[in-house]
Amino acid sequence: MKLSRLLSLPLLALAPLALAACGETDAVDGATSGEPLPAIAAPAGTKWGDMVTVTPEGGYLVGNPDAPLKLVEFASHTCGHCATFAITGKPVLKDKYIPTGVVSFELREVFLNPYDVVIAAMAQCGAKEQMQPLSDQVWQNLDQVFTGLQANPAAVQATAQLPVDQRFARIAEVTGLTEFFAARGLSADQARTCLSDGPKIEALVKNTEAQSKEFQITGTPTFLLNDNKLEVNTWDQLEPLLQRAGAR
Repeated sequence: MKLSRLLSLPLLALAPLALAACGETDAVDGATSGEPLPAIAAPAGTKWGDMVTVTPEGGYLVGNPDAPLKLVEFASHTCGHCATFAITGKPVLKDKYIPTGVVSFELREVFLNPYDVVIAAMAQCGAKEQMQPLSDQVWQNLDQVFTGLQANPAAVQATAQLPVDQRFARIAEVTGLTEFFAARGLSADQARTCLSDGPKIEALVKNTEAQSKEFQITGTPTFLLNDNKLEVNTWDQLEPLLQRAGAR
């Protein structure tokens, strides 16, 4: 979705979120019959869980960048089902699967409304190692975030009159997002600088749109395993597919 189109969406209500199709998949390319893949040691003195890579697709990958099982999530920061996955699935991925070097986890953005753009730009504003933890903080506190987004509708509506290089920073201020991120290490000045960078935000939106078109993303969360789209959107559906492919 182009930035101009995103900016034309109503800011006073969050758009209903479509769900990715649920159900089991028959196969995953490259999957084994369930035999475990051998663990891969991280470079000396490092842990796979501490390794973060920004991929050519613009995603943020945690773990072995050459892992044989590459899991990708397309997610919106205002998506309740993405929040559920962040709470139920991400801790298991980080504690059990990513440390083996067999599974990597990459997060890519989906923008359903202007708030998603603001939150993504703020999550990506600092060090690359902070992007996923900040995103998880949003999902883990989504009720608090939503309360802020809906608390001051008149001030939010007034941001529509501002130029783009001021609008996103002002949205963050009046919805409490600036304060929320500041409490988690991103200063108000840092946030304002990132949210005022129109060309960077435009590029972020264009890249997200291109990714969504390429992989036909129609709902969130949507998962890829080794570039194969999975017809599941919950952790209890996803974990058996990882194990079937050799993750342990």
